[in-house]
Amino acid sequence: MPRPTAAQFSYGFATVISATLALLLLSHATSALGIAAIVCAALGLGLLASALVPAPKPAPAPRAATAATRVPVRRLHTGAESRVAEHSLRK
Repeated sequence: MPRPTAAQFSYGFATVISATLALLLLSHATSALGIAAIVCAALGLGLLASALVPAPKPAPAPRAATAATRVPVRRLHTGAESRVAEHSLRK
C-alpha cells in the first residue's frame, strides 16, 4: 500500500475540520451520541476526500542511449603497444 502524500493529508485534514464544524453548527447537536455521529461522518468525508486526490504521476522511464550519447570505450593494449601512450618522466 503506497504512503499518503502531503496533499492527501492536507485535504483530508481540512475536510474533517470543516465538515465537523459545519455539521455541528447546522445540526445543533448537544448529546454525546449526536456529536459522535457527526464526528464519524466527518472522518468518513475526510477519508473520501483524501482518497479522491489524484496520485502523483510516476517519473518517465529513462530513454535508451543513442549512438550520439554513448561513451567511447578505451581499448586495452598489451605488451609494447601499451607503453607507447605512457608519458616518460625522463627528459
